[in-house]
Amino acid sequence: MLNLYCDESCHLENDREQVMLIGGISCPDYARQSIYKEIREIKREFGISPHAEIKWRKVSRSKYDFYERLINYFFDNEYLNFRVVIVDKNELNHKNYNQTHDEFYYKQYFYLVRKFLFEDDVNVFIDIKDTNSIWKVNKLKRILANSSKTTKCIKGIQQIRSHENSIMQLADLLIGTVAYKNRDLAGSKERMAICELVSTRANHELVSSTTYNEHKFNIFKMHLRGE
Repeated sequence: MLNLYCDESCHLENDREQVMLIGGISCPDYARQSIYKEIREIKREFGISPHAEIKWRKVSRSKYDFYERLINYFFDNEYLNFRVVIVDKNELNHKNYNQTHDEFYYKQYFYLVRKFLFEDDVNVFIDIKDTNSIWKVNKLKRILANSSKTTKCIKGIQQIRSHENSIMQLADLLIGTVAYKNRDLAGSKERMAICELVSTRANHELVSSTTYNEHKFNIFKMHLRGE
């Protein structure tokens, strides 16, 4: 059984951002408690409260060594894998496909989750973010259940509070690096350095798709034709 901890960036339709990203970190269910413990130990090494939230927006000069350590922890941990779907919102044309932005949003979750279903049954965890989150969970359940073409299945989709789950927070950090590069930002030396570290460890630039079979750090950059 795989657990998939999902997060998103720049996913709103009219947020004036060029790209939207939906990503997640997977790990075997049996490994999650040891991962939580090891992340707490890393926090203790750097004098950071075990309750402090890991977030991309917190990457700074004073916290650089801590976030560098977390990135290396992810790449060194054999149980953790990452996938992100990137969409250029300038290519979207929902009217042509008789769909809303929310409906398109769920399609991207399908593209995110589908790859993991070729490995094992999956428990999906998403953040509780807004008043429509219950409706979103039910909609997502229906779409994923109807779309799976493998012998594996979605065992459940659960809402959790991201500030209480360090693996989901780690997903936020990795999605943040990919978003930063794809938004062509360069305002922070520390964030640029973290992006370069991720690119080096992944042996891949963060602005293009990896091969589909890439397991550790998988990027799917969609090229739409007026979707």
